[in-house]
Amino acid sequence: PNQLSLKKGDTQAIYNYLCRMQLANSNFFYLMDLNNEGRLRNVFWVDARSRAACCYFSDVIYFDNTYLSNKYEIPLVALVGINHHGQSVLLGCGLLAGETTESYIWLFKAWLTCMSGRPPQTIITDRCKALQSAIAEMFPKSLHRFGLSHIMKRVPEKLGGLRNYDAIRKAMIKAV
Repeated sequence: PNQLSLKKGDTQAIYNYLCRMQLANSNFFYLMDLNNEGRLRNVFWVDARSRAACCYFSDVIYFDNTYLSNKYEIPLVALVGINHHGQSVLLGCGLLAGETTESYIWLFKAWLTCMSGRPPQTIITDRCKALQSAIAEMFPKSLHRFGLSHIMKRVPEKLGGLRNYDAIRKAMIKAV
């Protein structure tokens, strides 16, 4: 799909909310992507606290696109960093019309606008062809790595048929 599945008036309500947030704090950042008919396709926002954290904790980001609202079928994506205490820090969020290369490119352009053109040094994701293509185009100098949870989910599929699978699995879990 090339637009979010919203009820009539929802685009205006989202816009009004984001404007109110920006009026309350000028460091709140958002961008909305509309199609030719004025229908909402993508939204990206970063609140003031997350934007401040971006200055310190955005060298390595985890791009989490696993959230899906079953009710609305809208992919929620989160950009997450890790602070100096090893805690997750939300750096930005987006709603995308679809998990397409074009939507991810739009989101990364919005991220770069918010970050004054500073890309992450490393970006960690789950495996997704559209996301991989967008990262290669938008962050060509960034290292792209797959998240540990994605790798560990694939272990049984890739190694399960081996004779010593149980020993290999235990060794991997211990190493991790």
